[in-house]
Amino acid sequence: MFYKTTLKDHIRVAPNMFGEDMDKSILAQVREKYSGYTSEEVGIVIDVINVKTFTDGVIIPGDGASFHRTEFEVIALKLGLQESIVGKIRDIADFGAFITLGPIEGMIHVSQTMDDFVSMAESKVLQGKEKGKTLKVNDICRAKVIAISFKDVSNPKIGLTMRQQYLGKIDSLAEDAN
Repeated sequence: MFYKTTLKDHIRVAPNMFGEDMDKSILAQVREKYSGYTSEEVGIVIDVINVKTFTDGVIIPGDGASFHRTEFEVIALKLGLQESIVGKIRDIADFGAFITLGPIEGMIHVSQTMDDFVSMAESKVLQGKEKGKTLKVNDICRAKVIAISFKDVSNPKIGLTMRQQYLGKIDSLAEDAN
């Protein structure tokens, strides 16, 4: 889910930016520092909306830059377990499919791609044995989050399933409804 939240941090403004508009300088530094920032508490920062407040800077000896206590708003993506998402299949391997979820990607194990026995039909295509449904690169799919790991904060792992009702390739869902 995307949400707006307020964060606080001490932001460093380099001496070469002292003559510029401080609002713009601090916003630029916050965006540079928080662009793509990922944490378990915040999620993945998509964009810094604005700087709400900042204090007068403090210069630390030996650095020359000023540090400002800053409060700013961000738009972040934080997925929750059992949350339904829509994404595009980026790649397919023998063990499953990788799906793009905006700024990150998730993985759907081959056993979770469809409610059928699945095998690699041809290069980069998964096919169900009984129902004949296929899954290939660039298919738009609906999946559900079943696992989230922040063991490596810079690269969170998102596990997905498409085996439940109303999940799977969007085109197939429309066919099933008819």
